[in-house]
Amino acid sequence: MDWLSYVFQINWVAVLLAFLASMAIGFVWYLPGVLGRRWMEAVGKTEEELRNSEGGTTIWGPMMGAAALTAILLAILISKLGLDTALAGGWFAFVLALVFRVGGHLIHNGFAGRPAALTLIDSGHDVLAMTAAGAIIGAMS
Repeated sequence: MDWLSYVFQINWVAVLLAFLASMAIGFVWYLPGVLGRRWMEAVGKTEEELRNSEGGTTIWGPMMGAAALTAILLAILISKLGLDTALAGGWFAFVLALVFRVGGHLIHNGFAGRPAALTLIDSGHDVLAMTAAGAIIGAMS
């Protein structure tokens, strides 16, 4: 597990900035005036239902944990591969997002019979957030 040694070599400031960028992109992406209303229609929820739903840490905690782990893994892989520019890091993260995130949405939402709009909205967010995170990490490597 040689790649694990790269945890001690990554730029933690870059990881933090990548994480924060991912959170900011998600916040804007899912605003009702951006794509939030379309997303709510696709999942069959109203703004009031979402506001009144219980969840708090059971929703936000895992989501933030996944975003943090994504930034950390991107930093490890980008470091290991020697990708030291925003373009190289962003391109690498873009490809990973297409294969793993978009692929996952297509498979799961397809089998669940969820609307294509949901897959497009969530996939677009994931691709943009991961690409930005990769670009930040690559630029700061």
